[in-house]
Amino acid sequence: MADLHRGDISSHPDASEMRDRYARVLGGRDVALVDGPVFLLGLYCAASPWILHYTASQPALVTHNLIVGTAIGLLALGFTRAPERMYGLSWAMCAMGIWMIIAPWIVGSRPDTGVIVNNIVIGALALVLGLVCAGTAAKSTPRP
Repeated sequence: MADLHRGDISSHPDASEMRDRYARVLGGRDVALVDGPVFLLGLYCAASPWILHYTASQPALVTHNLIVGTAIGLLALGFTRAPERMYGLSWAMCAMGIWMIIAPWIVGSRPDTGVIVNNIVIGALALVLGLVCAGTAAKSTPRP
């Protein structure tokens, strides 16, 4: 058999190009561990009206949480698929978190305490995860 291990790869003519490509592929993935929790938060937000059983008492909040949860989940998928283009939208997730905190009083009519607490927790988590994504994106962005 031929000896396939003749030395290190540094003598390969394409070694520098391969290193650059590897750095490009991995660039901006500092927040890879946040993508999953953001997606799960969006999934829970969308399903929370049925989990907490406030579908009959607050129909406007049901639609609201479904739409905002879907938007958060789509942001998470975008963060995973194209992180270098999407992490600028992490500030939008912060805005959605703030909106989720105040939405029960604006969208709902006399919401229950459980609905208020649920939206405050979802909003606070979205705000924190958005700040983590935004902070890491700002840290990994190259400065001129």
